[in-house]
Amino acid sequence: MNGQPYRPRAVHATVMAMTRADNDIWLAGVDGCPGGWLVAFGRPDGEITAPRIVTRFADIAFADERPAIIAIDVPIGLPKQSPAGGRAAERETRALLGMRKSSVFRIPSRPAVEASVAAEPADARERFFAACAIARETSDDRKGFAKQGFYILDKVAEVDAFLRAHKDDAGRVFETHPELAFVMMNGGAPLPLAKKVKSRVNPPGLDLRRDLLTRAGIPNDIAAMKAPRGAGDDDLIDALACLVTARRIYRKEARSHPADPPCDEHGLPMAIWA
Repeated sequence: MNGQPYRPRAVHATVMAMTRADNDIWLAGVDGCPGGWLVAFGRPDGEITAPRIVTRFADIAFADERPAIIAIDVPIGLPKQSPAGGRAAERETRALLGMRKSSVFRIPSRPAVEASVAAEPADARERFFAACAIARETSDDRKGFAKQGFYILDKVAEVDAFLRAHKDDAGRVFETHPELAFVMMNGGAPLPLAKKVKSRVNPPGLDLRRDLLTRAGIPNDIAAMKAPRGAGDDDLIDALACLVTARRIYRKEARSHPADPPCDEHGLPMAIWA
C-alpha cells in the first residue's frame, strides 16, 4: 500500500474486464429490510431469480451466483466531516427527485456512524443521543440526524466494514437510490406518487413503480409478487429497482452523481448511481 489510501479500481473496470457470456453472469439489486437484506439476482438481460432474504451482506457478495455487480440502497463512503446538506451525492440526487427528495437520507460523519453501532453504551436511546452529538460536532451545519436514520446505521456500518475488509471486491459494489432509479425509468421525470403515505404503503404509488419496472425489463410476475416474509412490498420494489440500476451499470448506461466523486478516508467513492 506504500502508505497511500486504497482506491477501488476504475468504476467500470470490473465490467470491462468481463469475458464471460451474459448468460453466465449474475447481477444483484439489494435493499435493506427488517429481516436483513432483500436481494434480487438477475442476468444482464433475462432470467431473474425470486428475490430472497439473507442476514448478512457478505452472503450476497459470496453467494453461489457471485454477482459481478451489486447495486445497493445504502450509503457507501463516509465523510470524516459532513458538509452542509450532506455529501455531494445526496445533494445532487435530491435535486433530481422533486417531491420525493425527502427520501434521500443524509449520512452523518464516519465518527457518528461508528458511535451509533458501538458496544457502549448498551442502551440504544443513549447511543442515539451520543451519536447525534458527534454528528453535530462533525458537520459543517451542526446537524444531527433523525431516530429513523439511526436504525439503518447498523446496515451502513456492515457494508462499510465489508468493503474495507475486502478491497478486491469493492469495485463491484455500487451505491444507488431506488427513487433516482425510478426517475431514470420515467424518462428523467420525478414520480408524482409516493410509495408510502404517513408510514403506510401507498398502493397507487407501488403500482406506478411496478409498471415502470416491467417496462424496464422486470417480468410482471416478479414485479407483482408478494415480498418474502421479513420484508415489505416496498422493499421488494426497491430491490428490483436496484437490479435495474445494476443492469444499467453493466451496460455502461448509468451515471454517477456526482460525475467525479470524492473518496472518503478509506478510498471509498461517495457516489450514487442510476
